[in-house]
Amino acid sequence: MKFSPNELDTQHVYKLLSGSVVPRPIAWVSTISTDGLLNLAPYSFFTVASRNPPMLCISVGPGVGEREGTVKDTLENIRSTQEFVINISSTPLGNEVQKSAENFPSDIDEFAEAGLTPMNSEKVKAKRVKEAPIQMECKLNQIIKLGSDHLIIGEMVFYHIQEDYYKEEYKVDLDQLRPLGRLANVFSEGKHFFSLPDEHLK
Repeated sequence: MKFSPNELDTQHVYKLLSGSVVPRPIAWVSTISTDGLLNLAPYSFFTVASRNPPMLCISVGPGVGEREGTVKDTLENIRSTQEFVINISSTPLGNEVQKSAENFPSDIDEFAEAGLTPMNSEKVKAKRVKEAPIQMECKLNQIIKLGSDHLIIGEMVFYHIQEDYYKEEYKVDLDQLRPLGRLANVFSEGKHFFSLPDEHLK
């Protein structure tokens, strides 16, 4: 089988890419609007961008479904406030991660919809997910427009980890963390899978 990207629909190319670049970690991104509205959404186009200073990056696509043609709240909030938090989920929170991925209107609080607890951060105004084992506060470094998407790069300015997930010498206990990953259109960890409809892909 051979494919030329310029001869395929964007969604078909996306499916090939997302089914090939696996597993991908999940960035559970929490932001706040200039009006104080909370937002929370998972993104699987996510990785470390720099070690020194520590930087993380996520790629945010355009709105989909009923919000097609709009800018996602995550991108709009980060543009406006220059801040965000990347929360790292664990397998027991899979249903909450999936719930926060739904296409809610901008005035809906995904924390409340998913039954999660917002916590104050140390260095940024965006709230952390209390239930998440790890939370990384970030200040915006830059946003790069890449085709249909936006690459958001943020410097990690504060790091939180629940004690049960921390090992000596600054190591994370991955057996305890049981992090969620992304395999095409499902969240996965070991034998645990959480379906995510195509229209919610981020």
